Amino acid sequence: MRKTIYLLNIDNYAPQITALTYPLIQQYAKYIGAHIEYIDTRKFTAWDIDYEKLQIYERSRKNGSDWSLYIDSDALVHPDMPDVTELLRKDTCAHNGSDHAAIRWTYDNYFRRDGRNIGSCCWCMICSDWCLDMVRPLDDLTPKQAYANTRTTVTEQQSGVVTPEHLVTDYAVSRNIARYGLKFTTLNSLIGNAGNFFFHVYTETIEKKVELLKKTLTDWKL
Repeated sequence: MRKTIYLLNIDNYAPQITALTYPLIQQYAKYIGAHIEYIDTRKFTAWDIDYEKLQIYERSRKNGSDWSLYIDSDALVHPDMPDVTELLRKDTCAHNGSDHAAIRWTYDNYFRRDGRNIGSCCWCMICSDWCLDMVRPLDDLTPKQAYANTRTTVTEQQSGVVTPEHLVTDYAVSRNIARYGLKFTTLNSLIGNAGNFFFHVYTETIEKKVELLKKTLTDWKL
């Protein structure tokens, strides 16, 4: 069984962060028997750089992965994190957690028909080859249209580092789950409080993230 962990790292993203996060991700990959593949070149140049996560769709089809996992490069994975591919059915995709979609997106008929109101949190994604439509690039919306359907919360706006454009991947994946009727769950549902096994913040500057990552590693006694 082939498992691939994808990491988005274009233009040598924040080495002071990846020096802290990558060793633990590499340790996790070794534990679950996964190959690590770096997304390090642009393909969707008309879109925000975060949208490059959706290269997973074609890459996984080409490399024949049974399981595709994505973890943001600024996320810590605790060494006790279980192998999520052993807990998740192949007919179901997952994130660490999810938001309520009505807070996040302007609805269209896919969201209305689906009715589950799933708001994807794309810093952590897992799907099998059966559910790759989760990360299928949008084929019926332009970047301008997708950005217009993406909303930031007051907290995100006040952070000064999060824009609607940056959240467009969350929108695209949420819409794909609704559009294709994909079965969905969260790691929080599968293993209780998955926050015990991850640390991730996205509304902070790189400098603040480094501070928080180091504190978390100290708290974890690592």
